[in-house]
Amino acid sequence: MNDVTVLADGQWQWNGWLTPKGRVIALFALLRLDAETLWLVLLPDADAATLAARLQRFVFRSKVTLAPLTVPVVGCFAAVPAAAGAQTGRLDNGRLALDVGGDGGPRTLLLGGIPAPADPQAEATWFRADLAHGLPWLPASQSEQWTPQQLSLDRLAAFSVKKGCYPGQEIVARTHFLGQAKRGLALLEGDVQVAAGAELRRDDQLLGSVVASAGTLALAVLPLDHGGGLQGPGGTPLRAQALQSGLAR
Repeated sequence: MNDVTVLADGQWQWNGWLTPKGRVIALFALLRLDAETLWLVLLPDADAATLAARLQRFVFRSKVTLAPLTVPVVGCFAAVPAAAGAQTGRLDNGRLALDVGGDGGPRTLLLGGIPAPADPQAEATWFRADLAHGLPWLPASQSEQWTPQQLSLDRLAAFSVKKGCYPGQEIVARTHFLGQAKRGLALLEGDVQVAAGAELRRDDQLLGSVVASAGTLALAVLPLDHGGGLQGPGGTPLRAQALQSGLAR
C-alpha cells in the first residue's frame, strides 16, 4: 500500500497489504537491499509463510520469487550510528540495522547474525513502545478489520494515495480525498490490561474497540472527537494518552 519505487538501495519504509475493501491484512517494514531484492520484515503477529502464499497469487508471469526467510531479528534500546531514519545500516558483522527510534527514545532492529536469548521483559517493553508510537500489532481477530486511516497509518507514512493501483487503493484514496476519515487510532491507559477486540463505551454508548494491548497500554479505533471518559469491559476506566511521534520513515 506504499510506493516502493521511491526507495533507493539500502532504504526502508513502513508498508502493508490490504484486502480489496481496503482493510489491513498485515503491516511490515519493507527494505530494499538492491534493485533485485526486497525484504518484508513482518511484525510478530504475522506469519511469513502464510503471507508469501497469499501474495503468490499476484505474481502471474512476473519474474518474482517469494520466499519466507529465517533471519534472526534482535531489538536493542540504543542507536546505531550507521542507521538513521530510512537509511539501513550495514554492520561489519553482516547484520543490517533499522532505526525504529522515536520520541520515546532510540531503538534499533538488527537483522541477521547470531540470535539473542529470549527476554520476555524486554520484549514486553518493546511492544509497549510500539503501541506508544502508534504502531499496532494486529492479532488474528483484528486483521482485515480496519482501513489505514482508521489505524492512523498516515502518522507512519505507511501508505500512498498517489501511486498506481493496488488492492484497496480505491477505498484509501476516496477516504483521503473526500476527507471521510471519521475514526482514528487513540492511545489509552488503564489500571488493568484490556484485550484486543474489547468494546469501549461512554455510559451506554458504544464508541469503538481495542486493536492491540500490552500491559496497561492499549491502542483503540475511536471517533476523532471521542471526548474521553471511556470505559472498557466491566466499567474499567481508560485514560487517553498522547501518541508519541518520530516513527515515520
